[in-house]
Amino acid sequence: MSHLTIPATIADAPAASQAMLEAVNQQFGLVPNLFRLVANSPQALEGYLALSAALGRGSLPAQTRERIALAVAEINRCAYCLSAHSYLGKNLARLDETEILANRRSTSNDPKADAAVRFAAQVARERGHVGREALLAVKQAGYDEAQIIEIVQHVALNSWTNYINSVADTDIDFPAIQPFSA
Repeated sequence: MSHLTIPATIADAPAASQAMLEAVNQQFGLVPNLFRLVANSPQALEGYLALSAALGRGSLPAQTRERIALAVAEINRCAYCLSAHSYLGKNLARLDETEILANRRSTSNDPKADAAVRFAAQVARERGHVGREALLAVKQAGYDEAQIIEIVQHVALNSWTNYINSVADTDIDFPAIQPFSA
């Protein structure tokens, strides 16, 4: 059971969060526990949704975004995010099981995506202190500076959701996946 309150329904969330949760419901057909948890702070929900939407319009493909989310969730040992992004990776980004496992190990079977995932994992593990060689490797794989910034933003956003879910011990509402180190 979650350590923080997860409003059971949209109507149980703070009034200022309800319209945003309705939008999530329209987009996904449901409101995952993460969104209802974050809705306890309408400002946090607004910020999360805004950054997610902005990055969704960025230049990284959905598959690469999901790969990064999986690598970061594994590094941060977030079972909720591993479960959610394994589901999303498979069902929305069309990643196969072999690729999802590779992503959880901070690699990819796609050579270009591999550079992004490895770089993202290094950013997460080193808390941004990655050095020139890491930047050169991701640039040589074909990522421009805007895309590198987006990769770092995805690491930050996914770390934030990992931390929220780990602090709250959010009830998993996707097929459950546990971190390798659990």
